[in-house]
Amino acid sequence: MLRTLLQCGLAACLALPGFVAAQDYPSRPIRVVIPFTPGTGMDIIARTVGPKLSERLGQPVVIDNRPGASGNLGAELVAKAAPDGHTVMVSGNPLITSPHLYRNVPFKPLADFAPISLAAWGTLMLVANPGTKINSVSELIAQAKAAPGKISYGSPGIGTPHHMAMELFKDLTGANLLHVPYKGSAGAVTDVLGGQINVMFIPIHVGMQFVKAGRLKALAVGSARRHPTTPDLPTLQELGVKGAEVDMWYGFLAPKGTPARVVGRLDGELMAILALPDVKASFSAQGMDAASSRPAEFAALMRREDTRWAAIIKKNNIAAE
Repeated sequence: MLRTLLQCGLAACLALPGFVAAQDYPSRPIRVVIPFTPGTGMDIIARTVGPKLSERLGQPVVIDNRPGASGNLGAELVAKAAPDGHTVMVSGNPLITSPHLYRNVPFKPLADFAPISLAAWGTLMLVANPGTKINSVSELIAQAKAAPGKISYGSPGIGTPHHMAMELFKDLTGANLLHVPYKGSAGAVTDVLGGQINVMFIPIHVGMQFVKAGRLKALAVGSARRHPTTPDLPTLQELGVKGAEVDMWYGFLAPKGTPARVVGRLDGELMAILALPDVKASFSAQGMDAASSRPAEFAALMRREDTRWAAIIKKNNIAAE
């Protein structure tokens, strides 16, 4: 009798799609959707990790760039994909901010995805054009308060991490700066170098080449700790701007409903891959620090980020077209 009951129970389990998917996973190629163009941090992560993940899982890993609508098109594709672990995504901060910036975003970041693991952190550095005579964070705050709206800052566009970092800085310090959004990083970097705009947050690996050449003045980093490539450059927190942690983060996500065993398998493989010295070196060359996390830790980070950025966006009436 007991044997019959066990057989019936096993048969019932095997009839569940999630159970079968978890047992057979992976059974076909894995698609990694990148909701932005080739060459971005997310794309670099996927193309670095992809071949190693393929080796470990025994299936091809196909990178699928689906740019558009500030990452919303690719994210929607993944949100609606079969939750079996054969479609995953590499995304970052914009996934969280988009629904607060755009109308009718067709997904909910905290409800429609299963976080798998962090992949990397990217450090933002606050810089000024030398012609502004702004040589410290305190001088920037003082000048911005003395002449509200006169000091300009650039970003690659509304809602980008660079933009949101400065909005948080403004909120925490009371500094009044004028936002000049660009369509991409190149124009913003060119104009801060030329003095058309005064300050901006810029990825540390991009900015340091200009700092060393004397074309930009480094004021601080936005991370919780000093960056190993710039040990003498203080953090905003050290300079009294409490709560100004504005690192860019990147991570792997799957559609909601992906079996926990599949998510756990992917998390374990990614943790091993992201700890490899050659992967760390490859990321470092692109200004990213390899990282990993458990799914619950990544989910908690996303919830914290959602709460923080939703408040900043609402308070400052920020909206994207």
